[in-house]
Amino acid sequence: MTVRIAPSILAADFSALGEEIATAERGGADLIHVDVMDGHFVPNITIGPPVVRAIKRVTSLPLDVHLMIADPARYLTTFADAGADFLSVHVEATPHLHKTLTEIKKLGVQAGVALNPSTPESVLNEIATEVDFILVMSVNPGFGGQKFIPRTLTKIVAIQEILEKAKNEAPIEVDGGISQSNAGDVVAAGADMLVAGSAIFGSPDPSQAIEILRMAGSAGLLQRGRKKT
Repeated sequence: MTVRIAPSILAADFSALGEEIATAERGGADLIHVDVMDGHFVPNITIGPPVVRAIKRVTSLPLDVHLMIADPARYLTTFADAGADFLSVHVEATPHLHKTLTEIKKLGVQAGVALNPSTPESVLNEIATEVDFILVMSVNPGFGGQKFIPRTLTKIVAIQEILEKAKNEAPIEVDGGISQSNAGDVVAAGADMLVAGSAIFGSPDPSQAIEILRMAGSAGLLQRGRKKT
């Protein structure tokens, strides 16, 4: 098992987005994380399907599209057609969560549930057998560059227990404030995918930043293994 690294383009230079993504891909990134914000569910506004479609043309990496939008069910087909390989929706924005996850899967896309810092992990109990991945927000959604919320580590452990009880090996993805200093602890707690924006695109050497995060994650995997023995 290896930790997957997903650079978040929210922290990239949008005037040279294609080049930034190419740099991340050459540096060993496993996915490209795309934050979609609508100014309603979260206060910021970012990008829509046309940009996702353009990104798909310039990379061979899977696109991990995080829908921080109101009523995401209306736009699932649009984002799937634009090239999303992973789609995550927030519990609070999706009153019919089971139905929405089913619709995502019908589109041939990995279906994920995103949890805000204040969203209890217990909301997963009813759909734990249905998810393809869980996205845990370790900062409040809507803006990049925030500090990691330490309680997230306890939450990851609890989510892992819920998934194990459901006999679901879905990966846990963590997004927000991920850096070299905390990546190991996050993976040791149970994370399998790390989303990093500023730590990668804010680095003078994004390729090296990706490798450092991967090494920290690998150390976390070893620590996780020791906990289980």
